[in-house]
Amino acid sequence: MNKLKQLFAGGAVLTFMSGVAHAEYGLNMPVGVTETSRQVYDLHMLILWVCVAIGVVVFGAMVYSMIYHRKSRGAVAAQFHESMTAELVWTVIPFVILVVMAIPATTVLIDMHDTSEADMTVKVTGYQWKWGYEYIGEDVAFFSSLDAKSNEARQVGSDIDPATVENYLLDVDHPLVLPVGKKVRILLTAADVIHAWWVPDFGWKKDAIPGFINEAWVRVDEPGVYRGQCAELCGRDHGFMPIVVVVKSVEDYEAWLAEQKGAAASAKLAAIEDLDPRELKQKGKKVYRANCVACHQKKGEGIPGVFPAITGSAIATGDINSHINMVMNGKIGTAMAGFKDQLSDVELAAVITYQRNSLGNKVGDAVQPAQIAALR
Repeated sequence: MNKLKQLFAGGAVLTFMSGVAHAEYGLNMPVGVTETSRQVYDLHMLILWVCVAIGVVVFGAMVYSMIYHRKSRGAVAAQFHESMTAELVWTVIPFVILVVMAIPATTVLIDMHDTSEADMTVKVTGYQWKWGYEYIGEDVAFFSSLDAKSNEARQVGSDIDPATVENYLLDVDHPLVLPVGKKVRILLTAADVIHAWWVPDFGWKKDAIPGFINEAWVRVDEPGVYRGQCAELCGRDHGFMPIVVVVKSVEDYEAWLAEQKGAAASAKLAAIEDLDPRELKQKGKKVYRANCVACHQKKGEGIPGVFPAITGSAIATGDINSHINMVMNGKIGTAMAGFKDQLSDVELAAVITYQRNSLGNKVGDAVQPAQIAALR
């Protein structure tokens, strides 16, 4: 009896909790904001109703037979072994249904893979755990990482409540920006392991595979902000590499592109100047929070047995050239990736300077961007 009461009590609690906290859900696929997504939705609805019609006919015939041809009503089962008519019916009808579904499905698949006549091309590269975007022919490239607030809130022992962070784990520091109404060819690859680029509102997802180029395309008809995530289990921080695409009017996109080109030119000029060590530390803190904190933790203590500490480490307090080499090229056979192709000369100089003079370390030296540029 006590066990029965406990069972009813547990059921009541679960019923109450299901009304208080439940996952967001929808009753159907989203229509999306691209031609591809609408085609996929229409195809989904067509096949759904074909399946519904088949189900109604099949189960309707079964129910009718069980009611009106049951033994209690005197029905006698037919005695036959072969029927050419039945064989033809249940072979021809499914074949016709498959053809009816295959023709529009093939049309949609062909359209989804047709990247010809694109207005622009963007190369997307997956990294552990961020995305790299390169606008082919425009000399604009940048990395897109989890935004600082989400990154800090997700850390164990963080003082920030994730519930207070807008778009928690679904926002980035540098979103991909595209013009509305333009066909954009997407080239997808990866630098380390397999990732998958997925924005649900676009109606497709593609794997990003090291050493291989996948192609896709998108033409967004409505300006707005569209969010997605890596859809491939790619490692420890798989859940922390979101995708944000901002679609602007053509005029606003051109203005943004010009701004990015100006920023890139300024960064090149900054790379040949010596910076004040205090400025390097300030920049380095931001770079560290965006790229290093997941493994080495906010205060540089690392994760014992998994990721080494930076505080008091032989690398961060020892020979500066070894430290530079480690950050730029990584360490083979470990989770330490090389950041030579992910960070600029200024960012690399800043984060190394920060690691050597913060997080409990006080070496007192500094790395200048020119030193990094000389090693590329």
